[in-house]
Amino acid sequence: MLKAVILIGGPQKGTRFRPLSFEVPKPLFPVAGVPMLQHHIEACSKLPNMKEILLIGFYQPNEEINRFLSCAQQDFKISIRYLQEYAALGTGGGIYHFRDQILSGSPEAFFVMNADVCSEFPLPEMLDFQKEHGDAYSFVILGTTANRKQSLNYGCIVENEQTDEVLHYVEKPSTFVSDIINCGIYLFTPEIFQHIGTVFQKNQQDMLFYRTRLEEQSNGWHRAEVIRLEQDIFTALAGQGKLYVYKTDRFWSQIKSAGSAIYASRLYLNQYHTTHPERLATNREGGPKTRGNVYIHPTANIDPTAVLGPNVSIGTGVTIGAGVRVRESIILHGATLQDHSCVLNSIVGWGSTIGKWARVEGTPSDPNPNDPYAKIDSETLFRDGKLTPSITILGCNVNIPSEVIILNSIVLPHKDLNRSFKNQIIL
Repeated sequence: MLKAVILIGGPQKGTRFRPLSFEVPKPLFPVAGVPMLQHHIEACSKLPNMKEILLIGFYQPNEEINRFLSCAQQDFKISIRYLQEYAALGTGGGIYHFRDQILSGSPEAFFVMNADVCSEFPLPEMLDFQKEHGDAYSFVILGTTANRKQSLNYGCIVENEQTDEVLHYVEKPSTFVSDIINCGIYLFTPEIFQHIGTVFQKNQQDMLFYRTRLEEQSNGWHRAEVIRLEQDIFTALAGQGKLYVYKTDRFWSQIKSAGSAIYASRLYLNQYHTTHPERLATNREGGPKTRGNVYIHPTANIDPTAVLGPNVSIGTGVTIGAGVRVRESIILHGATLQDHSCVLNSIVGWGSTIGKWARVEGTPSDPNPNDPYAKIDSETLFRDGKLTPSITILGCNVNIPSEVIILNSIVLPHKDLNRSFKNQIIL
């Protein structure tokens, strides 16, 4: 029997995803037409022995999360529950806090995955790999190859090339360690809790020792329960014959910023050719012209003279007028694109309106196409005192008037613009 745990974080996290995370918890943001989490749940539900999927995070349970859970349970015919942490406990602290829930029913193994990764999720291959390597008490990290410079932004894994054992693990090193990076998807056996428990006890002893100093600056990070899998567990387990890396050459990306959501959408839309061809729009009589991979929700109302794609996803109830051009963009629920408007490399928020002949355009933040190991850069918002050119984001209920240009800008929710903007955050 197997279980899966998806770490979904909480409202203090996902700040780089604003203003989109103001309206919907980041894990429920639609990527390629379905909530980000649904891709994880679908991959888990395909495993024959999967009995339960647990979401762990510190979002307050709300209507959106509850609705998503009940729909997903019906669609995938599997138990899905949300376990709320009382505070941010780190990637290891959350699973340790809820270890009784994870271990109930005695699973032989369980997957742990971060919600903000986009992947083909080679879970069956990881299970086979675990059986072939090491003993029943070994743990598996999913790894992939990055280029030397970008590897510094991830957890780096030094492996034994013959056995695939992890010999050394460093989280975000300051100098080059290895080009094999941690993908944030793990396969554990229940024995992992012994190792997390050791760290927990050490943290408790440290807290008693430093108690007087801690009372002056009682920060959440001083809780004994705050445990990070990467720095606290993997670093200690490396080189002990218990931790192995399964390397994948299939697609993988992080979804940290809104710009990376458009790239992730492209990867998933491409995968739909094999997994969900019915989700991809086709050119048909009376419908809009599509180029490349396009997802259109059945409730969207699109003029047949509009041209969409490549890499476009259109949400529920979207209205698109005559002669509209959309490329490399996500158009969210209830948005309206009036006649002859043009949307490129942008995310148009819920209920927003773009006037006639208006142009909304961003700068793509794609990985270097000439480097097979390049990953998407998590760009800082500002560089040299200027806003870094990136995709344009319109928050919810933004109104763009006719015949204006919005270029490389972020517009916060509920704004009525009256002129063109370039390289600005519009508060």
